[in-house]
Amino acid sequence: SARSLLRQTRVSGRLGWTDFLSYAYLGLGVLLMFGPVLWLGLSSLKTPSALLEFPPAFLPLTQKTVVVPGHAQPLELYSVRQADGTVRELAQVRRVGIQAQMVDPAAPETIIRVPIDQRTPIRAVAFSWSNYTEPLAQFDFARFFGNSLFVTIVATLITLLINSMAAYALSIYEFRGKNAALLMVIGTLMIPITIILAPVFLVVTKLGLNNSLWAVILPGAATPTGVFLLRQYMLTLPRDLIEAARMDKASEWQIYSRIVIPLSMPALAVLAIFSIMWRWNEFLWPLAVLTKSESYTLQIGLNAFQGELQTQWHYLLAMTVMTLAPVALVFVFLQRFITTGIANTGMK
Repeated sequence: SARSLLRQTRVSGRLGWTDFLSYAYLGLGVLLMFGPVLWLGLSSLKTPSALLEFPPAFLPLTQKTVVVPGHAQPLELYSVRQADGTVRELAQVRRVGIQAQMVDPAAPETIIRVPIDQRTPIRAVAFSWSNYTEPLAQFDFARFFGNSLFVTIVATLITLLINSMAAYALSIYEFRGKNAALLMVIGTLMIPITIILAPVFLVVTKLGLNNSLWAVILPGAATPTGVFLLRQYMLTLPRDLIEAARMDKASEWQIYSRIVIPLSMPALAVLAIFSIMWRWNEFLWPLAVLTKSESYTLQIGLNAFQGELQTQWHYLLAMTVMTLAPVALVFVFLQRFITTGIANTGMK
């Protein structure tokens, strides 16, 4: 368990300096990995003014306000240090230069003029849940979410099918040019997407797939990483089992679907996780082929909050958290397959 793991020491019964260094190293790693995610989650609950503060606050803080008779809007509360050293809570009516006109909420008839450097805002933790609710009501994020979900699921299924077939041929069959074909597949990893962006866009345009979700799904259906990962795993499968199936008159499709695929489930689960993360977070290619808002995926929808002159950071951060949540859940529930699948891909 986690408790027993934390109690383990290099020397039985006491903590040594190596134990302190190990825990410090692990703590630093946890901070570097999860600190930005925690900061993102808390920042998504801040108001627009709180996001622009410098230095920034870790928690979502907002200035307290009070309703004062005779004023239509709530007034901001400040802590004011007076000449005799006492501290009063006053509400600011307006600011004129370096002077602030303030009133006591209990006696708002008298205007008190206070230098702005003698007042301190009274702040409290407040979560701005409207950062989440307003974009969902004002923008078509439900459609964007559905488009991303469709692209991710369909593309992952197609990727698993095509890559597993290619890996089956490159690992089980023996034919001339097998190694050259594998080198060509792996060699495509060296070609960046920006090189093939224009040619693939022209092909998609000729096929009439622009502004279609299939334009996002089909070009990346086969991935060299997936072919190599599955091929390395299938090399560890017992050949005697496959030869026995052939002697029993099993067809190649039956061997592939009933023997190889079930035995390769750990590697397929790893590839599925990678494909889900790739497709869910894909931005550049959908941005090139999708120009109608009804076809946008979540990543393109997030770009709508970035204008030419202004960026709605509070909405952008909140929707980013919602975008990360499904991928995080998939990773949490399927992470045990990653180490198992990758560890076995190098075994023979």
